[in-house]
Amino acid sequence: MKISKVAATTARRLFGLCQTNGRLDDAKLRTVVSRLVESKPRDYAGILSALQRLTRLDLERRKVTVESAVELDEATRQRVVAGLAKQYGPDLVAQYQVNPALLGGLRIRVGNDVFDGSVQGRLDRLTNAF
Repeated sequence: MKISKVAATTARRLFGLCQTNGRLDDAKLRTVVSRLVESKPRDYAGILSALQRLTRLDLERRKVTVESAVELDEATRQRVVAGLAKQYGPDLVAQYQVNPALLGGLRIRVGNDVFDGSVQGRLDRLTNAF
């Protein structure tokens, strides 16, 4: 659905109002959406669509996927998440996966950022270098 520039700008402003200390506040978001649906301003469907997109992107930014060749113990998991929390903030949602194809090391994805410290990733980079 294509939305107008005015609707996109309005959605960005409303999304900014829904944040507390740089983090999305669910209660504020619910209040904004309910008031928007009640008042039904011009192009409110476009505003809701843009607001939904911004919310989805914010949630994906806090999602962490950690892949390893073997199962990680709890101490290692906590150390990895603690290191990422320093850079990305404390409210990260971590998901752990075992991928034997990595051969060793870790591949960590936070939102759109990928940190590949796996043996397979190094071999792939070496292969591409030749």
